[in-house]
Amino acid sequence: MKKTMLVALVTAAYAGFLVPVHSQVQVDPGAFSGLGYRYIGPPGNRTIAVAGIPADPLTYYVGAASGGIWKTTDGGTHWNPIFDRQPVSSIGALAVAPSDPNIVWAGTGETFLRSHISMGWGAFKSTDSGENWQRVGLERTGRIGRIVIHPTNPDVVLVAALGHAYAPQQDRGVYRTTDGGKSWDRVLFVNDSTGAIDIVMSPDDPNVLFAAMWQIEMHTWGRVSGGPGSSIWSSRDGGMTWTRLQGNGLPTRPFGKVGLAMTPDNPDRLYALIETGRGTPWRGEPTDDGALWRSDDGGLNWQLVNTDSNRLLTRPAYYTRMAVAPDNQDEAYFLTIFLSRTSDGGYTIDQLAQRATPGFDNHDIWIDPTDGDRLIVANDEGVAISLTRGATWHRIKLPIAQIYRVTTDNRVPYTVCGNMQDGPSTCGPSNSKMAGGLITGGSQIPRGYWHSVGGGESGTATPDPVDPNIVWSTASNRGSAGGIVVRHDLRTRQSRDVEVWPVAPFGHAAADVEYRFIWDFPITISPHDHDRVYVGSQFIHVTSDGGQNWQLISPDLTLDDETKQVHSGGITPDNLGVEYGNTVYSIAESRLEAGLIWVGTNDGLVQVTRDGGARWNNVTANIPGIIPWGTVNNIEPSKFDPGTAYITVNGHQEGNFDPWVYKTNDYGQSWRLIVDGITRTPLSYARNIREDPVRPGLLYLATENAMYVSFSDGEEWQPLQLNLPSAPVSWLTIQEHFNDLVLSTYGRGFWILDDLSPLQQLTGEVVATDAHLFQPRDVYRFRLIQDGIREMSDDPTVGVNPPYGASLSYWLKSETEEDVELTIENSAGRLISTVTGTVHEGINRVTWDLRLGSGEGEVSRGGGPPGTSARMLVPPGRYSVTLHAGSVVHSQPLTVLKDPESGGSAQEIAIQFTMLEDINADIEASRILTEQIDTIRSQLQDLVERLGNDTDLADLRSGAQGLERSFMALADSLVQQKPGGFYMWPVKLISKLIYLANHVQSSDYQPTAQAREAYAVLADLLRVARTDYARLVGEDLTSFNELLQPRNLPVIVVRDRPPA
Repeated sequence: MKKTMLVALVTAAYAGFLVPVHSQVQVDPGAFSGLGYRYIGPPGNRTIAVAGIPADPLTYYVGAASGGIWKTTDGGTHWNPIFDRQPVSSIGALAVAPSDPNIVWAGTGETFLRSHISMGWGAFKSTDSGENWQRVGLERTGRIGRIVIHPTNPDVVLVAALGHAYAPQQDRGVYRTTDGGKSWDRVLFVNDSTGAIDIVMSPDDPNVLFAAMWQIEMHTWGRVSGGPGSSIWSSRDGGMTWTRLQGNGLPTRPFGKVGLAMTPDNPDRLYALIETGRGTPWRGEPTDDGALWRSDDGGLNWQLVNTDSNRLLTRPAYYTRMAVAPDNQDEAYFLTIFLSRTSDGGYTIDQLAQRATPGFDNHDIWIDPTDGDRLIVANDEGVAISLTRGATWHRIKLPIAQIYRVTTDNRVPYTVCGNMQDGPSTCGPSNSKMAGGLITGGSQIPRGYWHSVGGGESGTATPDPVDPNIVWSTASNRGSAGGIVVRHDLRTRQSRDVEVWPVAPFGHAAADVEYRFIWDFPITISPHDHDRVYVGSQFIHVTSDGGQNWQLISPDLTLDDETKQVHSGGITPDNLGVEYGNTVYSIAESRLEAGLIWVGTNDGLVQVTRDGGARWNNVTANIPGIIPWGTVNNIEPSKFDPGTAYITVNGHQEGNFDPWVYKTNDYGQSWRLIVDGITRTPLSYARNIREDPVRPGLLYLATENAMYVSFSDGEEWQPLQLNLPSAPVSWLTIQEHFNDLVLSTYGRGFWILDDLSPLQQLTGEVVATDAHLFQPRDVYRFRLIQDGIREMSDDPTVGVNPPYGASLSYWLKSETEEDVELTIENSAGRLISTVTGTVHEGINRVTWDLRLGSGEGEVSRGGGPPGTSARMLVPPGRYSVTLHAGSVVHSQPLTVLKDPESGGSAQEIAIQFTMLEDINADIEASRILTEQIDTIRSQLQDLVERLGNDTDLADLRSGAQGLERSFMALADSLVQQKPGGFYMWPVKLISKLIYLANHVQSSDYQPTAQAREAYAVLADLLRVARTDYARLVGEDLTSFNELLQPRNLPVIVVRDRPPA
């Protein structure tokens, strides 16, 4: 029995469409399957886990920080996502079974820690090289950083599970399975504040293992790495029992994160990267100094070989990983901002030259145990493969961009903007208006169409709603500094830095800075005055003169708890504004009431002013069950009622992973939790909510791993995931002119759900009908741009354009075996085109390409250059679309709009269309004439074969052959009869007419004088062909048929004469 979900519908009137009050319908979860999101870009970045297959230089697996698993089988030329059907996207560890390369393990959740990282949801296993996956437990461990597999028994696996690290928990430590993941034993546990961060297995004895434990705790307001729980352990019985390694050369004082490495070249050699306090007191106590320790006797004794923490560890929580060459125990690699290497066992460290670096912010490395020259590295620029021991690299980007927020402008087509973690701010087209190429195939948005608009990686790029040439961009370069804000002019590609307080705060605790700007602080433009721009620290700042001056319009709107404004990092300080507490995190002004401004903070407060900031009201106490120190991710003021607003509160950094979504309809005096229908998982915390601008009560909600929709103002939610990967959806916006839902994901770039019309118009009455055609949105008759710069077909980061033409959506109550058609008529009632529809239950969607007919006039034999076609774009105007489904006939109006950037005019297009219809009629007449000639020639050829070599019939055979040659010559004047392409033999009349038609319709201008003259010449040629055909048929063929009849031979029949 299919699962159903309740959709409660509220009253809304729009576009002449009334939604009944509180009508209820049952909608199958598959009802929306006819819709789908499309990826548009930009090129992505962060990968954190890699694995390969020994002695196989073509196959690699890559785990993205929050973008799933990617696989190549041709050495990195082509990549495929192989994990998208799973409900989690953050991949912390990958491992391939040494005894069976078909067995691949994945641990989820990122262990390179900072504030904006994703959690996992257990361990996964594939037994068919990644084609299919099964979750095999450890769902509550949060983050898995390393997996080791027994060399001969793939059922024996050990996992280093860190835990989610936001609060004390039991589900962390080293876990072991001996039955391939059916059951697990926690074999090493230190305490509820410490998890396992690394584990290595001896290359020559799988019973010998070493594990690193890390005491770590993270919160919204800070991170503490280090403590007595951080430690190194060994096992001599395959991981069943463990012994803590202490003394004998190891640090004696508390330390933090640890990375371990061994090598087949000497199984007694063991390296340990250890985060120490670098000799600086921590919490009033001294710390050890050092970075790299080494044991040459299997972990019994250790020596400190290097103290260069800046090069070997840098920011330890975000790095601390290394590997040793399989064929040289003294050669090791260290992954931090840059890739470094030692050739003498760690005593000296060499940073690779810039041309020899795989990228920046390196996290994981895999070295082929059979070939030390072959490496693959995961980093924040993508992934890099070397076959030359790191001397050269093949650097690869995947479509895994981590975008913080998304905005759009009001261009046609519109631009999508956002800021990308470890990348630039970026803007690019929702539709490139480019055609597909011979190599690239489908219509693409090339990676080169994305460009920076200033600011930095972690904020928001916001186009001016009136002047889209101006983009306000925030974010960071090295931390959020004093509130980096730039005003970027797209016409000059120049940015003006108008930072609120340009005093560098790097390394300072939150309590020490003038203004507490969080890493991804908010910026918003007033819907009432596009010159009025707001940003938030602990205060609200506003400018009305392009950033020349900023004014405060609020007091401190946070808790201002100085105990939460301390140094972050722990034993290694790390203060870049990423984990500042007591900051404003969301700002939104009502579009219905000027000066009604809502503010949310990252310490769990909601504040509102109704007079532009003169007086503020803290309404937090009115919100039932709000999480202490929950981050108010976003506030959505209603577009229909000024007293109504919606908020999402994200508590995952305080160890609460439930969704918290609230609604008020009285300016915050009371609130109601609206989360029914949201599946509770470790990844169900809410990130963003948006209200539909057309239909009251229609809401869209983004969580850490899913999209939801509500038709009942939040009373009930149901999935709207469709084809979207389970990456975190960080932000939502609705581009109202195009009626598109635009998403930023934190791990898979930007996505668009084109045309929300069917969701806006779905009612109980619609669902009860056998078939219903939704009113389509207006469609632009875009002209494709002339741009020869296209990405090759093997670029995985290119975006996808929407299908060209009108989006036609309709409802079918049940799947049908009958044909479904949609017909399009113009305002005069003329049938323009017919589109064959899909027939599945629920919402269906097809596209009419805005062309006349369905291609019957195309000619292939002896045709013109590739891509030529006589099909015509219809002119702008009003049309009618009619759905034919069984006994249901339902019509809706459709408006076709001119491309505003194409030049020309509607009058010129009308003149062009008239000429094109004449040309198209001549093409059709030529086609019919060609077919008639082919019919006659076929009969003549059959007659010659029938006559054979009979000498008594030689006159007939000669006459038939001569007549066939005459008709062939006539056919050759219409279509080239010789085999081969257009480049081999001259093209003939039909191809020339098609070429001319494409010339005439290549723009929105009227035909040129030359085109008219050329058409006159070609039309004369057609008249000559018709005359010659009439003569051949009326005289020569008639005379020949008179010779056949007395000899009882079948006459040559002329069927369906072409029009006169």
